[in-house]
Amino acid sequence: MRMKSLGRSGLKVSVVGLGCNNFGMKIDQAETDRVVAKALDLGVTLFDTADAYGNKGGSETMLGKALGTRRKDIVLATKFGLPMGEGDYMKGGSRRYIVNAVEASLKRLGTDYIDLYQLHFPDPETPIEETLAALDDLVRSGKVRYIGSSNLAGWQFVEAAFIAKERRLAPFVSAQNHYNLLDRKIEHELVPAVKKYGGSILPYFPLASGMLTGKYKRGLDLPNDGRLTQWGERGKALLSDANFEMVEQVAVFAEKRGKTVLDAAIGWLASQPHVASVIAGATKPEQVEANVAAGSWEMSAEELDEMNRITFRF
Repeated sequence: MRMKSLGRSGLKVSVVGLGCNNFGMKIDQAETDRVVAKALDLGVTLFDTADAYGNKGGSETMLGKALGTRRKDIVLATKFGLPMGEGDYMKGGSRRYIVNAVEASLKRLGTDYIDLYQLHFPDPETPIEETLAALDDLVRSGKVRYIGSSNLAGWQFVEAAFIAKERRLAPFVSAQNHYNLLDRKIEHELVPAVKKYGGSILPYFPLASGMLTGKYKRGLDLPNDGRLTQWGERGKALLSDANFEMVEQVAVFAEKRGKTVLDAAIGWLASQPHVASVIAGATKPEQVEANVAAGSWEMSAEELDEMNRITFRF
C-alpha cells in the first residue's frame, strides 16, 4: 500500500482509505468486523466515519469494536456537525456543540484521541472563528491530533485558512469533498485553494455511487439493488447519456491496459498529487480488495492526459 502525506501535516495515510458510512446501515457488526479486518490486512490505515453515520452513532460504535487493539495502527477520522438529535443545540459548529460532540465520539469509538476531526458541513449560523478556536483547544488538549473540513467551498476553505494563520490556530489539513471522474467541479476553486494553503483532498463517492463500477450498462435493465436505481431523480441524473458515454470511453481506456472502470476511477484519483487518500466505502471484504488493488495504479503523465481528454468538462 502506498502512503501519502496529509497536507503539510506530519500524518501519513494509505492512498486508499475505508469509508465507514455503511456500518450500522447496510451491514451489521459481524460484517463490519470482516470488512475492517480485510482493510487492516491489506494495509489500509485511514478509516473515515462520522457521528451521524449508522443511524446517529452506529458507525462509530461498530468501527471502534472492530478495530479493538488495532486502533493504534491506524489513522482514525470522524466528523461532526450534522444533527444528532432534536433542537438547535444538537448540531453545527458552535463551541458548545463541538465540546459535547467530541466527547460522545470518543466514547463510541472507544479511544482517547481522534487523529482527524472534520467539520462535516459548513455552519452558516456559527462564525468560522468560533469553530476553529474550539477545534484548536481540542488539538492543544490532545483529544484531537489534526482537523479537517468536509463539503466546504473554495472560498470557505480560504477564509478558514486565513483566520487560522492570523490567529495562530490549528488549520484544516484536509478537505473531504465529492470528487470523481464524473464530477470534477471542485477542481475549479477548491483544489487550487487547498493546494495553496497546504492541504490535501480526501475524495468521497469515488465510484459515483456505482456508476464507475461498470455494473450499469446503457440499454440494459438496471440492477434492482443498485444505489442509483433506488435514488429516484437523483439517480436518474447520474444515469444520463453523457455519463454513460464517458464511462464507456473510460472502459475502453482501461481495457487496453488490462484494467477495469473501477481501477481507472480509483487509480486516477490516487494519481492526483493533491489527493492524499481515496475514501472508498465497502460492504464486503472483496470490495475492499478491489479498491485497494485499484489504488496501486500509478498513472503515467500520458495516461493522465488521456483521462483528462475523456472526462474533463466545464
